[in-house]
Order: sequence, then C-alpha cells, then structure tokens
Amino acid sequence: MVFEVIPAVDMKNGKCVQLVQGVPGSEMISLDDPVSVARDWVTQGARTLHLIDLDGAIDGKRKNAPTIKRIVRECKPLGMEIQVGGGIRSYENAAELLKMGVDRVILSTAAINNPQLVKELADAFGSKHINVALDSKNGKISIEGWKKQSEFTAVEMGIRFEELGAGSILFTNIDNEGLLKGVNTEPTEELVRSVNIPVIASGGVTGLDDLLALKKTGAKAVVVGSALYTGKFTLPEAINIISENL
Repeated sequence: MVFEVIPAVDMKNGKCVQLVQGVPGSEMISLDDPVSVARDWVTQGARTLHLIDLDGAIDGKRKNAPTIKRIVRECKPLGMEIQVGGGIRSYENAAELLKMGVDRVILSTAAINNPQLVKELADAFGSKHINVALDSKNGKISIEGWKKQSEFTAVEMGIRFEELGAGSILFTNIDNEGLLKGVNTEPTEELVRSVNIPVIASGGVTGLDDLLALKKTGAKAVVVGSALYTGKFTLPEAINIISENL
C-alpha cells in the first residue's frame, strides 16, 4: 500500500477556500474557480481529489453541488478518484453523489446522528464507497461543521462505524487544523491501531516531515490543504519524498 497525498478543494460560496480551524470568515486563501484548481492538482500528479462543500458542512445547504458536479465530470475521465463531503445529511444526498460517479462519500454529522445510515449505504453501494469523517477536538468528536461537540471519542466511533460497514475513516485532528503548526501523530496512530479499515489523516500538515510522520502511523493517506495553498511545499515534492521513503 503506497501512502497517498491528497489535495483538498474546500468550497464556500462558489470559491475554493482555506479556513483557519473551519471558522467562517477566517479565509487565508480564496480562489475564484474551484474547477480550475481541481484540474491543476490533477496535472501536478494527484490521484485522488478531496472535495468539501463547506456551506453544506456548516449550514446544511449544499450550495456548491453544481461545482462539484463539474469537477467530477471533468476530472473523472482523467483517472481521478474523487471523495466528497460536506452537508451529506441523508441517504438521498449520498446516493445522488455516488450515482454521479463520486468514488467515496464522506459522512460526518449524519453518521453520528444516525449510525444506521452508514449500514444502509454500505449495503446498497458497497463499503469501499462509504467513508466516515471523525473530526476530533480535545479528544471528542465534533459535528455540524465543528460547531457542536459530541460525547464520543474517535476510537469508539471508528470501531462502531467499521462494524456498520464503513470502508474507510477520515480522521481530522481539529486541534491542529489550519494552524500550520505541525501534526500530532498520537491520535491518528491510536485510531489506526483500533480499526482494520484504512484511515486517512488530516489536520496540521506544515512540512514534508509531517507527511513522513503520518505515514509512519500506518495511515493510508493524508489530506493536505493549507500547506499546499500557501506554498510550504508542492504536491510533486510531497509525492517525491513519499516515493523516496517507501
């Protein structure tokens, strides 16, 4: 299994943005054309695109659905895998995306509030197409665009969702997210040890050393946003250092 670096394309109000710890109005990056951004990541060597509708995650309104549809239409024929999250609150939302050609839907709030939804989707479409996002702050899972805190830990919910049929987990350490201060690998490593399905790491990547540190946890991949958009390193540099440290 080759560790993969996945560029994030986070969308808000039709633009590609990077927020600080998911807080609306904290944009450190704002680019007008998310479709062009996605195509650029493809040309730089990405094998997977990570698309998040922040309006959907924060307000429950999937305002960026038309843009996501365009990205899928233009990038899937180029061989891209595409995973999509943000505001997927129902079976119908997820089914629409999967039938459109999305490879993985990322469930967060809906999965925490209704765990059986994970089983229903896995039974209907196959586990490999169902990812559950576990966003951890101070050791507990956050939901509704990180506005609310649940009572569950990532390990507890990771084990539960694996039992229900999730094919992978996206684990974000909110304590490090968007701050460009480096990663804390311990929570990721603990989750990887606790489940048998792939874990995709996210949050806090600042330099190439962070990629290698997360690779050592046993995670399958890492989603990178701010570090790429602010030029801490390039995607080709990230791909090269991973290939040199197999």
